Amino acid sequence: MNLPNKLTLLRVFMVPLFIIVFMMGYYFAALIIFSIASLTDFFDGKIARDRNLITNFGKIMDPLADKILVYSALCLFVDIKVIDAWMLIIILAREFVVAGMRTVAASEGRVLAAELSGKIKTVLQMFAVILLLLGLGLSKITIIMMIGNVMFLAALIMTVYSGVEYVYKNKDIFSM
Repeated sequence: MNLPNKLTLLRVFMVPLFIIVFMMGYYFAALIIFSIASLTDFFDGKIARDRNLITNFGKIMDPLADKILVYSALCLFVDIKVIDAWMLIIILAREFVVAGMRTVAASEGRVLAAELSGKIKTVLQMFAVILLLLGLGLSKITIIMMIGNVMFLAALIMTVYSGVEYVYKNKDIFSM
């Protein structure tokens, strides 16, 4: 197994630790774990591209690892009422639509490429989670929580936009 794939797996294995630490109320420690896990996303992709180590495992697991990490955090935020459940439902609905379209395309031998807007969505979601964790870690300092909420709203808007763009660009999938 190459280094980028090991970093991807590390990100997945960090999720339970992040959840446990978060649920214990150690938000600053959760912030550190989440931030390190998020950095592995940057490095695994960069190393894979730079060293020509792109694998089918990485193509599947890298975005899945991102989703497991980010959506775990969002579920925890819903639980402690940092974000509203409807926001998470919109995000998850987008992911189910995109995953469904990819499944249909794969059954026909097609691979649907990720769009830049989807990558931006992921980065915005990660930054929003980091800001919200920072705010929680610093005893809900209002300005940081406000900035985190604005960033999360931007991530939510980009999530919807990227989903609509993805459906529009791949609408021929519905006629297969």
